[in-house]
Amino acid sequence: MSGIKAEAHAVAKAGADVSVGVPGALEMIDTFDRPGHASACGTYAGAGSFAHAFEDKPGKRIPKAGLYAGAGVGKARAEWSVFDAEANGPNASAGIGASAASLSARAFARAEVASASASAGPVKATVGLSADTGVGIGATGVEAKVLGTGFSFGRKMGVSLFGSGFEFNLW
Repeated sequence: MSGIKAEAHAVAKAGADVSVGVPGALEMIDTFDRPGHASACGTYAGAGSFAHAFEDKPGKRIPKAGLYAGAGVGKARAEWSVFDAEANGPNASAGIGASAASLSARAFARAEVASASASAGPVKATVGLSADTGVGIGATGVEAKVLGTGFSFGRKMGVSLFGSGFEFNLW
């Protein structure tokens, strides 16, 4: 296990997603000087917690905290500055978290067949097949999903049915 990272993000879909938002822009402040790193592994499992705030280090400037656990088969990740890319094979994970960047809190569980994602600052694109169950609430909206079926209402508007869905960001 080369390192498990947690994201407070819950999306259920079979298809593609592209998003741009203020939380992503705030995260750029947290990662603009992040050094390059790449990793890949076959099987992995891990659990942990995190709590960061106001440290002058990449990923630790904006307050956030959470707990997570996950396991899977096949994972590759690369990151540098505000850019990152990730590909995942079959996996399952669960977590809870809160972030000052998005003024939100989330609890989720995920079962994923496969996914690939790439981001550059506030823009993120993801393609994959997953079934998420969870809830998120924040200053800019709410989201709820059960086995990949649910909705997002607020800054992000969306609907999903059994893991297939559509969503878009209003601002």
